[in-house]
This record gives sequence, structure tokens and C-alpha cells, in this order.
Amino acid sequence: QVQLVESGGGSVQPGGSLRLSCAASEYTYRRYCMGWFRQAPGKEREGVAAFYIGPGYSDSVKGRFTISQDNAKNTLSLQMNSLKPEDTAMYYCAARWGPCSDPLLPGGYNYWGQGTQVTVSS
Repeated sequence: QVQLVESGGGSVQPGGSLRLSCAASEYTYRRYCMGWFRQAPGKEREGVAAFYIGPGYSDSVKGRFTISQDNAKNTLSLQMNSLKPEDTAMYYCAARWGPCSDPLLPGGYNYWGQGTQVTVSS
């Protein structure tokens, strides 16, 4: 089973940028549907972006976040620009075998990282 380790979280002011990385223990391109999710205190986990052959985004981050995959390094990244206080959450990398179907719904994913905290505050 694939293992996932996130890194790159931190604190940033509104309008700033962060880049999250997810290191996978095996090759994932066109084998696993990969996704980024987030969960704020008291809220449900929500899908942010997903990648199989290409990317998909939630409406809340479209145009600000970019998901990408470095196949040589088995790494999934999330570049987050124009960050807002409402982006504050624990961010998780997730994977499931095969093509993406409803990729922004967390219930279909089998493998999860431990999470990395993102805080956007002035």
C-alpha cells in the first residue's frame, strides 16, 4: 500500500503563498488518483484539488491553487497563492487506486497522509 508524507505547511499573511508537497512511497502517475483535502476545526473534510492524468479543483480554490505531479520524484504538490484566512486548515494528501471518480469526495480515498497545518492570518 502506498504511504504518503506531507510537508510545507506553515503560517502566512493573507495574500501570501505556500507550497505543499506530498511524497509517495511508490510511483503514482496514472496508477492512483491523488488528491489534496483540508479540514478546519468544527468543519467537514473537503476536497481542494485532485490529479490523475490532469488536474481538477474545487470552486473555492480555482484560479489560486495549482496541483502538480513530479513523476520522477513521486511527489504531488499544491501551490497555494492569494491565500485567504478561510484557507486555514489541516491539509491532507490522499490516494486511491485507479482513475478519479468524484475526486473531491474524501470517502473514496484509501490512503492518507498525516496532514500539515496551514494558517493564514494577519
